[in-house]
Amino acid sequence: MEMTNNGNFFTNIDDEYVRSLPIMTFPGMIRLIDHPSQFEDVRKRLHNQKLLGFDTETKPSFKKGRVHPVALLQLSTSDEAFLFRLNKVKLPEFVIDVLEDEAITKVGVALKDDINGLNKLVPFEPGGFIDLQQFVKDFGIEDNGLKKLVANVLGFRISKKSQTSNWEQEELGPEQLDYAATDAWVCRQIYEALTDQRELNNIA
Repeated sequence: MEMTNNGNFFTNIDDEYVRSLPIMTFPGMIRLIDHPSQFEDVRKRLHNQKLLGFDTETKPSFKKGRVHPVALLQLSTSDEAFLFRLNKVKLPEFVIDVLEDEAITKVGVALKDDINGLNKLVPFEPGGFIDLQQFVKDFGIEDNGLKKLVANVLGFRISKKSQTSNWEQEELGPEQLDYAATDAWVCRQIYEALTDQRELNNIA
């Protein structure tokens, strides 16, 4: 592994080092939204948030050319993860407002496909999104997949075991919920850690 110029993060990080780290999952409250009756409470909880981790999940397709619609949208604060089951409820208007709001920073990885997938459900104009794969370039980080970014910046490991599970099944299992919440949450945590480091090092 090679250190970056500022001495805080690795430029590249090898798989053996990642495997040596402890696994962590989202430590906060997971809120699964699968009925419109939950919308008002969630809207209040998301109100006034300025920074959210963002991700989506889609049922994997094992047939060439077949793509399933987005099944799950994840938005995470520091201590609450909101998992919207889009195969059961439509994308709520208040969530669309969040996705379009330039004043609310949404942080994710490889955002193009996520946003395109959501746009196929409900057209909207995305605003305030930050793709970590671009953002980390300012810190000399080249390995920009989420798993390696977590290891590099946060110092722990995340499991990707549930990534290719069925996100449209009738009930999501505990491992799926933990996986989905964790993926959104770590995006937020990485961004916070990097912006804090930028202030300390006065990186332009």
